[in-house]
Amino acid sequence: MVNGFFARQLGAYASYHRDPRNRLTHLIGIPAIVFSILLPLALVRLPGGLSLATVVAVIALIGWIALDRGVGIAMAAMMVPMLAVAEWIAAAQGSRAAWIVFAVFFVGGWVFQLIGHVFEGRRPALVDNLFQAFIGPMFIMAEVLMALSLRQDLRHIVDPPAAGVAGR
Repeated sequence: MVNGFFARQLGAYASYHRDPRNRLTHLIGIPAIVFSILLPLALVRLPGGLSLATVVAVIALIGWIALDRGVGIAMAAMMVPMLAVAEWIAAAQGSRAAWIVFAVFFVGGWVFQLIGHVFEGRRPALVDNLFQAFIGPMFIMAEVLMALSLRQDLRHIVDPPAAGVAGR
């Protein structure tokens, strides 16, 4: 059973993302933005040797798992490699490289997002509700899991039947 709060948030996010071209651009843009955010955070070392990127990633994963265990665990499978690469770039390539990669992925990710919303003809969901920035990565993961036939229980939330259409 899907958590009611998560279902409402996922449904709200999905309502801003009906156009398949928008969804495709988000499949590229959202992971690029998430990865980019980890880069400068990986440059910040906390007492005990952990990076701020690790702390933020763990907090995000706890939140995602709390909202939906299955999607959250799948998010970990995506986040751990991203975190490892961000940590490697920060440690092995240095601050300048990390900031350059950050800029490329952050700007590039947002370009993809905004192009998608041109197709959609609607502004991004986070403009109306900033929490949707936290839901966006889960939406992408839900789409991947549904494509793999692993979470069809989310289909009615992400792609609700059109009003007046029977049998869908």
